[in-house]
Amino acid sequence: MRVIETTADEQISSSSSRWINAIAVLMIVLGFIAIIFPFFATIATTLTFGWIFIFAGIAQIVYAFQSKGAGQVVWKLILGFLYFLSGIFVMMNPLEGAFAFTLVLGITIFVQGVIQVSLAFQMRRISSNWGWMLVSGIIGIMFGIFIWSSSPLSAAWLIGILIGTNLLFDGMWMLTLHSGQPTDA
Repeated sequence: MRVIETTADEQISSSSSRWINAIAVLMIVLGFIAIIFPFFATIATTLTFGWIFIFAGIAQIVYAFQSKGAGQVVWKLILGFLYFLSGIFVMMNPLEGAFAFTLVLGITIFVQGVIQVSLAFQMRRISSNWGWMLVSGIIGIMFGIFIWSSSPLSAAWLIGILIGTNLLFDGMWMLTLHSGQPTDA
């Protein structure tokens, strides 16, 4: 009976491992594409966020009409229209939207880097390849700081390069961290 449980656990682990490896490889490939074509990656990212804002605005407006109480409806409608109008602005002016998103992305990558550095030190007991996560986190912190010190004119290519590099290193640590885990068998 114990042998059957171990085999089932190994099959689940093997299936999970393949999915993690596939996602990691996809992230690495997308990272290279974004680095090679940074302007297009910047525009694609900006337009994606524009659509997300539009859909979030529509969802918020629909939700507002389903809410009870006049005060709640008004504030939810205002928030919905802000989301919606922000999305329309980004869709109509993707380069100006890229400038704003550059700052937001810089903050996000910086915070992600700080979290990854913290997690890397926790992972050092679990995996011998925890250093990749540490490197990815340190690079994220450096990119976040770099964005604040760069000119807004660099936003047209900067988002693409940052996203590409971030995807590349995230994919690398996912691929190597998983492969360095000890097995219980």
